[in-house]
Amino acid sequence: MSGHPKSADPAELARLHERIDELARRVEWLEAMLLEGPPASPTVPPDVVLAVSAAVAAVLGKRATVRQVRLSRSTSWAQQGRTAVMTSHDISPRTTSATAAAERTSRQHGGR
Repeated sequence: MSGHPKSADPAELARLHERIDELARRVEWLEAMLLEGPPASPTVPPDVVLAVSAAVAAVLGKRATVRQVRLSRSTSWAQQGRTAVMTSHDISPRTTSATAAAERTSRQHGGR
């Protein structure tokens, strides 16, 4: 390595300039999107609002006003539900009192 930069290939330089221009256009577009604000959320169908209202009334035992229903793209509720189900299963090995006593005796006598 002599410390002198290699002369750049003109075709490679042209490709790099094109790529830089493309990236600059993408950054400008993203900045414009940020200035416009977040995209509008999709509307919730009336039958879904009705079902939510019925569920709230069933839980509370009286009529209630549902003030807002919005769609969520998050899967955290589903993940929490799966975690609760999986952790509710007792998968520890079961030992009977006879088995436990035999294991204790075996350990006391050197594993014979």
